[in-house]
Formats: sequence, C-alpha cells, structure tokens
Amino acid sequence: MAGTLVALAACSSGGGDGGSKGTDGLDAKAKVSITVGDYPTADKPEDRAAFDKRIQAFEKANPNITVKPIAETWDAQTFQAKLAGGTLPTVMGVSLTYSHELIANGQVPDMTPYLEELDMVKDLNPLALDKVKDDSGKIYAIPTGLFSVGLAYNRAIFTKAGLDPDKPPTTWDEVRADAKVIHDKVPGVAGYTQMTTNNTGGWMLTTMTYSKGGTVQDEAGKKADMGDATVESLQVLHDMRWTDDSMGSQFLYDQDAARQAFGAGKIGMLLQAPDIYDPITTQYGFNPKDFGQTALPQSNGENGTLTGGTLKLFNIKATPNQLLAAAKWIKFYEFDKYYDKDVAIADAKTNNANKKPVGLPSLPPVSDEVNNRYLEWIKPYINVPLENFAGYTSSKLALIPEPVSGTQQTYAALDPVVQKVLTDKNVDIQKTVDAANKTVDGIIAQASR
Repeated sequence: MAGTLVALAACSSGGGDGGSKGTDGLDAKAKVSITVGDYPTADKPEDRAAFDKRIQAFEKANPNITVKPIAETWDAQTFQAKLAGGTLPTVMGVSLTYSHELIANGQVPDMTPYLEELDMVKDLNPLALDKVKDDSGKIYAIPTGLFSVGLAYNRAIFTKAGLDPDKPPTTWDEVRADAKVIHDKVPGVAGYTQMTTNNTGGWMLTTMTYSKGGTVQDEAGKKADMGDATVESLQVLHDMRWTDDSMGSQFLYDQDAARQAFGAGKIGMLLQAPDIYDPITTQYGFNPKDFGQTALPQSNGENGTLTGGTLKLFNIKATPNQLLAAAKWIKFYEFDKYYDKDVAIADAKTNNANKKPVGLPSLPPVSDEVNNRYLEWIKPYINVPLENFAGYTSSKLALIPEPVSGTQQTYAALDPVVQKVLTDKNVDIQKTVDAANKTVDGIIAQASR
C-alpha cells in the first residue's frame, strides 16, 4: 500500500518499567530450551512439516538451543487468563492491540538489549516499532504481520451480477448499491457481510467509523468518542439488512467463519486485509483469479483506514538466555528471508511449488528499503494476481491505529451493538451508541487502573 503507518508514531505507549529484567547472567552459548507458539495444527500436515523443517535448520545453526513447538495461538477470549496464569510459551504471536496495556502493566520483558545484540532494530519498520516502545524508547516486543483493512470482493460474483470487477465500490453508498445488485441477480449470495462475534464486530465497526471520519476513543484513549460516524455506520448496516435484504441470513460471523463462507462463494463483499487471500485459496478452494481487494470504502471525504498487526510476545518469566534464544528464533523464522537472498528465493520457490501465495501485498514489518530488496529477489516467483489488488495497493488513505485503551475489551463490548442492529429492525441506533459510549468509558477507566 502506498500509505505509511503515519499515525502509529503518535500512539507510543505511556509505558512502565515493570517488565524490565536486565541481562545479568546472559550467556549466548548456554544450553537452553524454549517453547514457541503458533505451531500448525495436525489437520495442516504440510504447514506443520514446513514448520518442523525450519526448527531443524534453526537448531542446526544454533546447536545450544532446543525449540519445542506448541499449537498455542492467540484467542481474545482466553489470552488474558493464560497470560496471568503464566501458561503461555516463551514466544508467540498476539494482537498488536495489547502493546499499550502489556507494557504499562509490566507484563512483558524489556527486549531492547536482545534485539540490539541481534542487530535487528535498524531494519524493523520504524513506525510500527514505536507501537511496542515505552516513553523512554525501550522495546518490549517485535511487530510482525502488519495490515490495513480494505474491502475483499469476489470478482466472479461481480461479473455474474453485471458489475465491473475492475471498478469495485469506493464509497459506502456504492457498497450498498452493489450489495443490492448482487442480492437481486445472484441467488444464494450475500451481497455484503459484516463480522459480529469474537471481538470482530467491534473491530469492523471501528473500521467503518474511521472510514466516515469518526473515532471510537479519543486519541489519548481517555474517553469514548463515538458520534455521528458510528451512528452512520450502523445505519448503513441496518439499511442493507432490513431495507435491501442484501446481507444474507447469517449474522453471527467471526473472522474464520466469514472467511470460510467467502471462500465457498457465499459472500460478495467483506471487510478484510489482503491476508484473507491465503486461507481462502489454500484451504477453501477459492480460485485466485476470482479474488479482488480494494481500499476501504469512504464517506464524508477521504478519512483513512484501520491499521494493526501482530506482535511477538515474549514471556516475562523466561530467563535472559531464553529471551535471547527466542529473539533469535523470531529473527530466523520471521525475518531471515529479508536478510538472506538465498533463503528468500528458496522460500519463494517452495511456496510457489506448494501453491502458497508469494508476493501477497501487505504492510512490511521491515523498512521500505529492506522490503523492496526482498521483493526484487523473489520477483520471478510471485504468483499472486497483483492486478486484482490494484485498488488496495494504489491507495493513499491515512492509516489510523486501533483504539489505545482496553482495545480488545472495547471491541468485545461493541459486538452486541452490531448484532442488535442486524437482528432488531426497530433498534434505536442513537440510543444504542450512547449506551455503548458509557460502556467503553467504563472499560477505559478499568484499563487505566
């Protein structure tokens, strides 16, 4: 995407030093064992085999380190309890939205000396890196998997409906109109679908609010700030649901279920980042040529889109030697392809041969200079239909960070707001938003304690 993470720098954490461990007793050659999360589940044997192969290569290069993979993945409903209980692996991926509270609460270790030891800091995306720093500049995690939200759409469904797949909607009025056309002309397909459960309802309502020039919290995360833009967003959903009947009959989607339905050809349009392309084409049999991705539709001018990502969380209970080993693993597993041309080409060749996406548009976790070098290395093996992402990659929309305080709790509180609009024809939207502001104010107050 042509835009940059313009807003992330303004939202650096207020930070606390409770997570600082120091590096006393650090021995880079000491025998050490670490657990790493995000291990592919048994129903994905090819992905698991590839993960195992990477572990073997890492252990060969670092014979003093033993890596034990576990299938622990981030889940918004269980993460806090597992974090408090100390049952998480040495390192795993979690939503970037947790960065502020994890740092402020002293729940993550200071990773600065380990990243400096590995010479990683200078090559990471600098504005994303600000998201995992405290006010003094200490770094507590590694940002990866960065994204900005756009509109995913099914080009084949557009064609069946008589719409031009090369001219996807750019405004919410156009989204509504196209969704109605799809409903009328392509039986059994929801013209547009909105996610509503497992925190995704609040997440995408926040995204819509941004697209209409509004906010969910003020910039400092001190108070709820939902106003006309949120009311307008909910009104659009209400009208598509109750007036146009263009949203199908399923209104309790989380991200996995929505992606599966989209992959099965049951949805015409859906708010997503480009990473939807991987699961729908590799797991659900979606034809890559039928996939389209464009920028987030706007209203009331060009306002921007939501950006976020994943951070690699390091366990505060780990020893300094384990933290260094875990940082080495992340550098190897997530970033090696950006540093080593041979690794980049081999990885691209393998993914291409396995029909995995190569060159999928994204916001890189590394600097533009490092990323452009990487893309040049893998250029012959790119297998993604980049022309189908033109509306997304050419966008110059501002990238707006997620709400600062109690982010996931805020999203969870807004799930039922979206559900109510889609299941209650007579809902009072303004009253519902007013009540939601009070709820979010309570969440912010709790998060600041």
